[in-house]
Amino acid sequence: MADIRITNCHVHLFHQGHVPEDYPYPWLRLFKRIPGLVVALAALMRLIGQHPIAEKLDRLHQFQKESQAGSQRAILDNLRRHYPDNTRFVVLPMDLSAFGFARPAISLADQHDELAALRRDPDVGRNVIPFATIDPNADPQAQELWRAIDQLHFRGVKIYPRLGFAPDDPRLMEHVYPRLAEKGRPVMSHCSRGGVQGRDLSAHKADRYTEPDAVLPVLRAHPDLRICLAHFGGQRDWHAYVNPDRHDPFAPEYDRNWQVRIRRLICGGEYPGLWTDISYTLFQFEDYIPFLRLFLMGEDADSARLRARVLFGSDFYMTRQESLSEKAVCFRLRNALGEEVFRQIAEENPARWLGEA
Repeated sequence: MADIRITNCHVHLFHQGHVPEDYPYPWLRLFKRIPGLVVALAALMRLIGQHPIAEKLDRLHQFQKESQAGSQRAILDNLRRHYPDNTRFVVLPMDLSAFGFARPAISLADQHDELAALRRDPDVGRNVIPFATIDPNADPQAQELWRAIDQLHFRGVKIYPRLGFAPDDPRLMEHVYPRLAEKGRPVMSHCSRGGVQGRDLSAHKADRYTEPDAVLPVLRAHPDLRICLAHFGGQRDWHAYVNPDRHDPFAPEYDRNWQVRIRRLICGGEYPGLWTDISYTLFQFEDYIPFLRLFLMGEDADSARLRARVLFGSDFYMTRQESLSEKAVCFRLRNALGEEVFRQIAEENPARWLGEA
C-alpha cells in the first residue's frame, strides 16, 4: 500500500491509567488487576465445550492487554505494525474525569502532554495527528482544550456526548466552536448507541445527546465547521438496517435509524460540513461491506456526495475485541471498494477534512 498515504481518522491510545478504576463496575477491579483470570475462564469454557464463549474471552483478554500498556507509545507501536510505514493516525483522547466515576490516575493534561511528546518524537511523530478532547462538565471554559491547540498545536477536537452533554451545550457554543470555525479545525463526535456512558445518564438521554440530529444546531450556527459523526451510526443501527425482519423500511421510524439518517443528511446537501467515518462498524465486515459498496460506488449524485464525505477509520484499540485484525480489515476494504474509492476515503477525504487540501 506504499502508493497510498493512508490516514486512519479514528484511533485511540489512552490506556488504563486514563480510565477510572471503578468503571464500569467496581467488582471488575479484580479482573483488571489479575488478567490471568480471564485466561483461566477462557480455558474453562474450552474444557466444557463452550468454544464461542472462549473465543470472546480471548479477544477480551487481548483488549485488556492493550489497555494495560504502560504508555501511549506502546499502543501506537502495536497499531503501526498493521499499516504501511507512512500511515498517519488521528489520535483521539478521552476525558473520563467527570462522568460519574472516580477520577483517573492520569489527568487529561498529562494525557495531552504525552500525546504531544509522541508528535515530537523523531521516530513516530510523522505518524501522529493529535486531537484534543473536552467534557464541558469538567472544563467549562475549555482552558485545557485551548492549551492543547494553541500551545501543543493539536489539529482538532474530539467530543463524546454520551458522557453527559449535548453537542450544542452552551459552554461549547461559547468557548469552543467559534474559535474552531475561525481556525478551520475539524471536530470528531461519537455517534453510536454504544460506548462509554455517563453513570447517571439514561440510555434514552444518552441517545438524544449522541444522535445525528444533535449536531445540526452546531452546523447551523457554524456552517463552515467540519464535523465528523463517528462510526456511521454504529453497529446496532447497521444491524437493524440489514435485517428488515426487525426493521421495517416503510415504517415512520425508519428515518430514526442513525445510519439512514446520516446518509440522508449528507446526501441532502444542506450541511456541507457534515462527515462520517466507518470506524469499528466495518469490523463486522462480511455483514456490512456489500451495503457500503452500494452506498459509495453508485454513479448517481447522492453516491458521489456521500463518497466525498466518508473517512477511513478503525477505532483501534477498541477493535481488539473483534476477530479481524486492523490489517485484515484494511486489505479487505481496499479490495472490496477498489483502488479509486479506497484512495478517496483513506487519503483524499481525510486531507480535506483536516484542512490540508
